[in-house]
Amino acid sequence: MTSCLLAIDNGSQSTKVTIFDPRGHALASARRRLRPYDISVPGHAIHPDDDIWDSIREACRDAMAQFSGNPADIAAVGLCTIRFCRALLAADGSLAEPVLSWMDERVSRPYEPSNPLARYVTTSSGYITHRLTGQFVDAAANYQGVWPIDRDTAAWSSDPAAYAATGMTRDMLLDLVSPGGLLGEVTPAAAEATGIPAGLPVYATANDKAVEALGSGLEENGTVLLSLGTYIAAMTIGSSSTSADDSYWANFAARPGKYLYESTGIRRGMWTVSWYRTVLEGSQGEERPAEMAGLEEALNAEASELAPGSNGLLTLPDWLAPASAVWRRGALLGFDGSQGRAHIYRSILEGIALTMANHTAAMEQALGRRLAPVLVSGGGSRSDLMMQIVADVFGRPTQRTTVVDAAGVGAAICAAVGHGIYPDWGGATAAMVTAGDEFAPDSRAARAYQQINKVYAGLTTFTDPLFRAVADGLQDLERT
Repeated sequence: MTSCLLAIDNGSQSTKVTIFDPRGHALASARRRLRPYDISVPGHAIHPDDDIWDSIREACRDAMAQFSGNPADIAAVGLCTIRFCRALLAADGSLAEPVLSWMDERVSRPYEPSNPLARYVTTSSGYITHRLTGQFVDAAANYQGVWPIDRDTAAWSSDPAAYAATGMTRDMLLDLVSPGGLLGEVTPAAAEATGIPAGLPVYATANDKAVEALGSGLEENGTVLLSLGTYIAAMTIGSSSTSADDSYWANFAARPGKYLYESTGIRRGMWTVSWYRTVLEGSQGEERPAEMAGLEEALNAEASELAPGSNGLLTLPDWLAPASAVWRRGALLGFDGSQGRAHIYRSILEGIALTMANHTAAMEQALGRRLAPVLVSGGGSRSDLMMQIVADVFGRPTQRTTVVDAAGVGAAICAAVGHGIYPDWGGATAAMVTAGDEFAPDSRAARAYQQINKVYAGLTTFTDPLFRAVADGLQDLERT
């Protein structure tokens, strides 16, 4: 019997469910988009109704329908969901209210009890774990942000001050399970809803970035991973639970006892690229995927013919401001009438690469070492143009993953180790992760980007005062 693995990868924009064989090859997959966030209240971002579970349930059913093998060949499930979410559960494990997105300002503050139905406070993975297994447990490595967790032990803190600081009590929190640990088994009700066979073991993973890093083959060997997703960050692996300075932060990795060092990021990274394509396509663009794919192909071809620098057009990719500079906005600077749609498109890609090269350099300085090569994952890694720009801007070789859904592979690895298909993490990763295409930096383009970055790296010293003034002016308008 082949021991296949079903991986659930619930991200910010969609849920992807893939059935892998033990070598990491996808046998069946399905994707369901999440509905737009409810942002009707300023500062709030809510997953409407039961949207996360609905997308997981539907994607599971679709993947199972596509699977041509015997369902009995599926040995285990790996569960990975969006990090930084907050879910309030009633006593029976149902949602007391819709899940708060990571973009909701309330998740960065201590919990304030306001819903009398809320019995438990957990993450999105804690909620989905209960929906799948009926158990009140959660993945320890998905607790990032305002939680009373001991970052050295990955267990709930023994310090009463930690609970006071987060507004939570221990009895409101679910029991924690390490990556690769057993969360429970699929209940008959969950099996009926998802099509997953009842009784399958469900294994813990970690936060979605850490699981993506695992599925990309990121090891503690000096490499760096650039994750080109909705949220973009540069990551490497280490063994300390604390960071040397604020150029990066340490969060739990998807291997017990390890930590993911994560640079400052871009909060709406590849989302900005999708936004621009939608603007060009028109308001119905997202409803015509074939046309959008054709537009993307055309933009990549046109932008590939342009020289580095997009004829003087520079993009600051702050379409969603960083928490440390809430006044910032995205900007396209340098129009002189000579640029067209391809210049704008390439400039957005260059702005992402330049921003992340500078964030990576700051992390490297803090760590005291140069990180290379550059692994690249996420939807943005499918673009040859983007891969070449990253290689040229970073000035070092880049290599992409062979699958778009690296987090799915990471979830499958966690399930494979937990279920004993592989005896250890190194063996599972070596067997299930395959290296993809490599891109070498072009020396002439790399030199051009070095010159461009001398200007680009200092742009915010000029734009910050402008956007501060804009923010103050908007506040004045709201008060009048």
